[in-house]
Amino acid sequence: MEALNRRFWMSAMTTAGTAAASLLAQPRQAQAGGLMVDVRGTIRRDGVLGKMTGAQAIVAALECMRAPCVYGIPGAQNNELWDAFKAAQLPYLLVSHEFSCSVMADAAARVTGWPGVYSVIPGPGITNAMTGMGEALLDSIPIVGIVTDVDTRPGAPIGQVHSLANVPMLQSVNKHVFVAEHVSHLPALVADAFHTAMAGEPGPVAVVVPYYMMTETFDFNMAPPPVPGVAWDENAYAQAMTLLSDRSKRIGIYAGIGCQDASAELVAAAELLQSPVATSVSGKGSIPESHPLSVGWGYGAYGTKTAEKRFSNVDVVLAIGVKYSEVSTAAYAVPERPCLIHVDANPKNIGRNVKTAVGVNADSRVFLQRLLADGAIIARSTDAKLQRTIARERQSDHAENHTPQVHQAVDPMVFLTELNQAIGTESMAFIDVTAATHWASEGFVVSGPRRYFAPANNQSMGWAVPASIGAQFIQPGRLTVCVTGDGCFLMSGMEISTAARTGLPVKFFILDDGAYHYMQMLQEPVYRRTTATEIASINHSAFAAAMGVAYNEITTNQDIGAGILRALCTPGPVLTKICVSYEGRDIRWLSALRKKYLNRLDTDDKVRMARRVVRRSIEINKTND
Repeated sequence: MEALNRRFWMSAMTTAGTAAASLLAQPRQAQAGGLMVDVRGTIRRDGVLGKMTGAQAIVAALECMRAPCVYGIPGAQNNELWDAFKAAQLPYLLVSHEFSCSVMADAAARVTGWPGVYSVIPGPGITNAMTGMGEALLDSIPIVGIVTDVDTRPGAPIGQVHSLANVPMLQSVNKHVFVAEHVSHLPALVADAFHTAMAGEPGPVAVVVPYYMMTETFDFNMAPPPVPGVAWDENAYAQAMTLLSDRSKRIGIYAGIGCQDASAELVAAAELLQSPVATSVSGKGSIPESHPLSVGWGYGAYGTKTAEKRFSNVDVVLAIGVKYSEVSTAAYAVPERPCLIHVDANPKNIGRNVKTAVGVNADSRVFLQRLLADGAIIARSTDAKLQRTIARERQSDHAENHTPQVHQAVDPMVFLTELNQAIGTESMAFIDVTAATHWASEGFVVSGPRRYFAPANNQSMGWAVPASIGAQFIQPGRLTVCVTGDGCFLMSGMEISTAARTGLPVKFFILDDGAYHYMQMLQEPVYRRTTATEIASINHSAFAAAMGVAYNEITTNQDIGAGILRALCTPGPVLTKICVSYEGRDIRWLSALRKKYLNRLDTDDKVRMARRVVRRSIEINKTND
């Protein structure tokens, strides 16, 4: 098992290194037989060796851990560190708001599969970045924060600038927080942070360094840290195999973000079992959605129609690397199937939200590899009828998605399907928290892993703008598009100044209807009015000019295709306003959510709600704002 663990981690590091190869070639170093040759003449392996400051040791450790970039803003307590970044030529990106630095690190991790890195000061640096940390925590994304702190030594003065309860705040939104107690510990803490962020269920990890350690010196001699193991439960695996080997049972696979780096294994397992494969939002692309067994997103009334139909016929659901979180299931509106096998790297996720017959605490890729090794026990004959049915139903879904149902303005679903077709198979699409989010999950056909990204579980509005910029910075050769809403854009729109400043050619698309329409859809049926949902009208053309990016507009369904091409063919960053309406097309996710919500209410609450709906429905002077 030790050899397997090492293969797993070496594979992950190789993948990340390849993805960021152009950024990791440091001019001050050269390769010599697998050793690193420093220009000062010191030959070292992948460790930290020599006398240096704490800041320099952190940078050396980040290089050893193959950090592709650091996102953030320098401040009083970490200027020494940023100077060390520059001296070492470690790539960094100055952001416009500290909210963005943790989000960009998150995006870097999503596109590479390796921890993204950010750096912030204590106090407001932490509080501003906490939303991004929380998204990474709930979405299982590995990021590493290098967070400076105030003077924490005994007798330190009170009233220091930024002297909030910095460590407790970080602990509330991180998987783990390492606090440096001596400068000599810094390289090991950085390495431990990377391993902890990736181990088990991935997540955010912070390394807290009191600012005075940045200038303290030490003669370091840190060897490469040991490679951690991965989860595996042999007994539970045997129970799962007993169910899967019964060829009278029809199997359906539900794949989550844990399968993003096991795409080939997932496809092979699906073909072996002849199983329809549905994914969570974060799992989209784990199986290419053009594959004959792919049925799209979800498998309840909230997902694609094809997935709902095909999973209504399965006897056993094999859920791999997925948490059944609230957003991905429309408030847990998961249809019960006769049997569920739940595989997850975090034992606390197994059986928590859905009834589970067998829970297997295992790494998704290791589980799938073992399944394939035992393939003869579970293999099914090719089910040509199933594949023809899936093809027919998916074609019907696509045709419906591409047929305009909103006519007074741009139909968001038609825009999303045409954008998906226009950007090709290797592009990166970042989707924000809008009323159209769930249409994107249905309408986008994703060709492979790490191409489609959304803030699934913390639902951080404005996330997609900085995320798309952060991803474009480390993947400069890939077309990157961002779909956000006018409300989301108010929260992070200033960040496009970073794209303008650096020339990053992200194509930003704003779905504009002048309101927080998502909230209106939730409020109006229950309260028969909306409250605090109408937002300011922004002159996006003037804003784009002020930021220094190109501007484009799409105002009708007839102009969608041409409008998208105008944006894609314009060099550099482009801001496109799309005048949309949400009236006329059903959102399956929202309908499923409402049904689940109403079914959970007791009789008294239903009566109270019905009375309010009747009373307000006949009011003459209803006011919305």
